[in-house]
Amino acid sequence: MSDASHTKPRRGTAEWASRPERSNYATLRLMTWISLRLGRRVGRAVLVLISAYFLLFAPAARRASREWLGHALRRRPTVSERFRHVFSFASTIHDRIYLVNDRFDLFDIRVHGGELVRAAVAGGQGVFLMGAHLGSFEVMRAIARQQPGMRVAMVMYQENAHKINDTLAAINPAARADIIPLGHLDSMLHLKERLDDGSLVGVLADRSLGDDPSQPVEFFGEPADFPVGPWRIAAMLKRPVILMVGLYRGGNRYDVHFEELADFSAATRENRARLIHAAVERYAARLAHYAGQAPYNWFNFFDFWQSARRRAAP
Repeated sequence: MSDASHTKPRRGTAEWASRPERSNYATLRLMTWISLRLGRRVGRAVLVLISAYFLLFAPAARRASREWLGHALRRRPTVSERFRHVFSFASTIHDRIYLVNDRFDLFDIRVHGGELVRAAVAGGQGVFLMGAHLGSFEVMRAIARQQPGMRVAMVMYQENAHKINDTLAAINPAARADIIPLGHLDSMLHLKERLDDGSLVGVLADRSLGDDPSQPVEFFGEPADFPVGPWRIAAMLKRPVILMVGLYRGGNRYDVHFEELADFSAATRENRARLIHAAVERYAARLAHYAGQAPYNWFNFFDFWQSARRRAAP
């Protein structure tokens, strides 16, 4: 199943961004066919085998899972707990097939704090939705597609997930139109256009691309670097920011949470740095809250604390 191709990462590229995509088109097409033709139950049975494969043959991800669960559970995780972690990740990827295909009837999606998003849409102002690689972001876009007048665009780094995104776009071409790819010269222009037309712009703000400015914050008992770039953009554009988290609870259930994080509408050159610093700290604290509630939803399969450790090393 793994993709044998590997390109040398550019200088300053983060570890997660330089990893090759561990999938191939033939396997993805087969999995999509099984899922759409034979149903979600059969597809999830195949996921058991796929998850076992990755647990056995992806040593870097396996180490990262063990370290993360050690932080979250405050003890050494068992093999079954590490398998559950991988299976939860595989389940959310698998469910994207159905969510992109508008099969919302298959899921029990419970929304908490949805009035914040509805108020933003009713006001006609573009809002940042700051998320993380915690649970499912696809479930958020699924909610938007069910709401008249609600438009959501996701800002994403796609270079190490071309095959999965291409496969999902083949199911529903509109899914690709909802994505603003990072790393392009016109990315920020498209982002501002979406905000100006009243869209909700989702950003997964827990990963840095490498040399981006970051802020060290205490996270599960150890300093971790959180990128400040997304917050600088929100502050410069004077936009409010809402936290979005779509937690997978097992089976067919998702809990989607929205919370107010920051409002940069009154940001100035003088107070911008202070507001950004406070927003990043609150974001990390709320992320820790939800990750502690649902530790198997943490999908950063790399050493999340590595950059802070390197900086602190003599």
